[in-house]
Amino acid sequence: MKQYKIAVLAGDGIGPEIMKQALKVLKVVEERNDVEFNLMPASFGACAYFEKGKSLPQETLDICDNADTILKGTIGLSHEETLKIPVEERPERGALLPLRKRYNTYANFRPVSLPIGLSHFSPLKQEVIGDGIEIMMIRELVGGLYFGEKERGTSKDGKRWVKEALEYDEDQIKKILKVAFETAMKRKKVLHNIHKSNVLMSSILWNEILEEMSSDYPQVQIQHVLVDAASTALCLNPSQFDVMVMENMFGDILSDQGGGILGSLGLMPSACIGDEKSYFEPSHGSAPDIAGKNIANPYAMVGSVAMMLDMEMGLTEESRNVWAAMQSVFSRGFTTPDLSGSGDDKKIISTDDFGDLIIEELKS
Repeated sequence: MKQYKIAVLAGDGIGPEIMKQALKVLKVVEERNDVEFNLMPASFGACAYFEKGKSLPQETLDICDNADTILKGTIGLSHEETLKIPVEERPERGALLPLRKRYNTYANFRPVSLPIGLSHFSPLKQEVIGDGIEIMMIRELVGGLYFGEKERGTSKDGKRWVKEALEYDEDQIKKILKVAFETAMKRKKVLHNIHKSNVLMSSILWNEILEEMSSDYPQVQIQHVLVDAASTALCLNPSQFDVMVMENMFGDILSDQGGGILGSLGLMPSACIGDEKSYFEPSHGSAPDIAGKNIANPYAMVGSVAMMLDMEMGLTEESRNVWAAMQSVFSRGFTTPDLSGSGDDKKIISTDDFGDLIIEELKS
């Protein structure tokens, strides 16, 4: 029997509620496969700061170090509550970025998946959606502006200033482009390279390295798109894209736009892959305004489990089953209040009920 140790970081806000549904799915997978999951809960984010004085405590690091993989919920609190936390300990800066850096989770996969059965969630017209949207956004996750040197100060004349460096080296760029090329080879063999080479020197280096690597993947058709043009194209003709690769900040912004195309970031899971350890998380935030109300949709959290089963554990068939089960719940007319729009003729159910229906579909 294959055994996996999974660090479970439920996080803040709606994190514990949606994580509960994800763990239900893991239990079913465990029951019907020759696999055992050793779940190791740990405190992470704002809740960890208020409990232990650190948003990424040492005991959490020890658990993550000992785990085979990490399943992470949402982090962050309201603006007012966040102000109670020192800047360096606020969840994104004090927990999330250090987690990425510690395990060098350099490749972020964010699927923008809108099958016909989910098209009613999208703000796009049906003629734009067509037969559905299936995009894999691949974002470099541990370099660029977010990880570059940062300074702030006050000038001699009393003016405040800030300086942040956008840094990439050749090896970082090669690693993420290799992932992108290999992903494109498994799909439609089309790779959209998103850049800003008309302004940024970092994009010029990025494109030079991509051109050098392209000879190793002659079957892959490369399309170069400026990031601002790509944001427009995602709204006007998203079906032209299959695999998109981009640097860290571009990926942060465009993947959130991908959530907008779907109708909600609540429909976008993600995988953050490193050489030795990876973590899987929903792309959306912690929604503190609805935390504890049992109304958040667990789709992105359970979808992250599906990605983990496939990418980390090789349980590809079970991963497909999980996707199919979630989409079947929607196709039966069920949704949660956070995803229902005005005029929706849908059956509104709770977070727990949605999770139970996923399990029902999965078992059938």
